[in-house]
Amino acid sequence: MIDFGSQYGQLIARRVREHKVYSKIYQPSVTAQQLKQDGAVGVIFSGGPASVYAKNAPTCDPAILDMDIPVLGICYGMQIGCKILGADVNPAKSREYGRTELAVTAPGKLLANVPESTTVWMSHGDQVNQLSYDFQPLATTGTCPYAAVKHKKGKFFGVQFHPEVTHTPCGTQILKNFLYDICKCAGDWQMSDFVEETIANIRKQVGDATVICGLSGGVDSSVVAALLHKAIGDQLTCIFVDNGLLRKNERQSVISMFEDHFKMNLRVVDWGNQFLTKLEGVTDPQKKRIIIGAEFIEAFKSEANNIENAKFLAQGTLYPDVIESGAKDGNLAANIKLHHNVGGLPEKLGFELVEPLRELFKDEVRLVGEYLGLTEEMVWRHPFPGPGLAVRIIGEITKPKLDILCDADEILIDEIKAAGLYRKIS
Repeated sequence: MIDFGSQYGQLIARRVREHKVYSKIYQPSVTAQQLKQDGAVGVIFSGGPASVYAKNAPTCDPAILDMDIPVLGICYGMQIGCKILGADVNPAKSREYGRTELAVTAPGKLLANVPESTTVWMSHGDQVNQLSYDFQPLATTGTCPYAAVKHKKGKFFGVQFHPEVTHTPCGTQILKNFLYDICKCAGDWQMSDFVEETIANIRKQVGDATVICGLSGGVDSSVVAALLHKAIGDQLTCIFVDNGLLRKNERQSVISMFEDHFKMNLRVVDWGNQFLTKLEGVTDPQKKRIIIGAEFIEAFKSEANNIENAKFLAQGTLYPDVIESGAKDGNLAANIKLHHNVGGLPEKLGFELVEPLRELFKDEVRLVGEYLGLTEEMVWRHPFPGPGLAVRIIGEITKPKLDILCDADEILIDEIKAAGLYRKIS
């Protein structure tokens, strides 16, 4: 999938994977040659906030449309594909935002099994106004004459609406048609394939060196630890920093799971007093975060420096972390936010990164965790802030306040579980 800055970019990739087809997000700078080398069997152009006729509007390598593989353009992606192939794109006389009735006039393979009249989700101010004879219109709306099109000679398809969102009921069918009937995808990608391939990649990357994993007890770091342990066994050493700001019984549950059950090398750093000392008298929330982050590095470094032959640091970076941080050149959505998993700690410690989950979404990480034998409780844990309970305390952080909050948090979680709501909220 080539991302032109769409708010739904990650969602498109997830929808494709839900059909058991592996998907990867590229920036518009990707070349047709690169896609060929990577073995692409189909391409999706995402939507985006720009106008195709505007100066410096993002575009793509035109050679992609000459490749012998299907391309599906969504919203802006349809417009850029049509423009490259000779169509006219202009501001729409009537912009469409929200639910719109779509009339299917020529279903073909793309709109097969889609009702003749159905609701779709639109979000555009521009649209294709004139097509060459090389195009075939597939569907219209009241104000958009070319809501879906197909290029007769090539393998380009376009939809002005968003099939990836739930507001388009037929969207799943359309993506299925594109993936299976047009791209001829096998639909056999599964977590076991990912695990075996990742294990091989980890072994190749680290060789006989020691890998350190910062274990927080959260889902991501827990799955990373389990995956690394399966790949390299005792070459993995996990470090768990007890900062005194943890959930109730957090330390004990981590020791029980990873040291007792999985038999991993686990080092627990007891640094609670140091954290509280540094936080004494501090009331500003941002200063608290900075202090906690800096102290965590000191605690982690104090233990990491004692581990022989340690050359790698494992982190639970996920695909959304990479995308949101603008980690790749040319990312149109760059600088949305800086994620705590991208950068920082490795530079301070001099380690090379191992990020085995960086191509997965959160729901896929949970599937990997289940596959590796993590308990349901561990796999489905709610997110917990990196600075711990400290971010939930107004004013100065003290031991009595932490004790009260720790008990309150446990009561709240117990009640949520008792009501059968734990898996429904996060």
